[in-house]
Amino acid sequence: MSVLPEVLAANKAYAESFGEKSELALPPARGFAILTCMDARLDPAKYAGLSEGDAHVIRNAGGRASDDAIRSLVISYKLLGTKEWFVIHHTNCGMEFFTDEVIRGLLANSLETAALGPDGFYDVGTGPGASEGDYIDWLTIADQAQSVTADVRRIKEHPLVPAGIPVYGYIYDVKSGRLIEVPTAHEAGRAA
Repeated sequence: MSVLPEVLAANKAYAESFGEKSELALPPARGFAILTCMDARLDPAKYAGLSEGDAHVIRNAGGRASDDAIRSLVISYKLLGTKEWFVIHHTNCGMEFFTDEVIRGLLANSLETAALGPDGFYDVGTGPGASEGDYIDWLTIADQAQSVTADVRRIKEHPLVPAGIPVYGYIYDVKSGRLIEVPTAHEAGRAA
């Protein structure tokens, strides 16, 4: 059964009390952006104390500094004036449970949803699959602290990112709700 009726009912209730939110400014009021994972257990508004209109939140699988994430960060700064950025990965991330080769194999066999067992993801579909996954860098994660540092470094070294923007690196702990600083990422992300 679809969740569509639930989503539309929730939106109706939300819109009925929307009020002054229609007056929020386009630039984020607190002047920063967060790049984080799409994992449903993460609520950046709660873990970073945000209200609507406060910050840009860019989400993708793993919270990785993909070309599209960097595109969004550059727009956030260049057109909307953010002055600080956060890269926040998290513990127990699904991107740690497979490699590029695994997902490519799963997609080649079947486009149906895979299952996760004690030995990782496995295919339960019967096909058909597609080989297009071979051409995608899935940005999987072998080590959280290393991936946060690599992403901060990639952002800082990007030719469209001004040297004066600090980029902070953290890991969100899904068991405690705490943000854990990644010192090597902070070092790599210092503003010049």
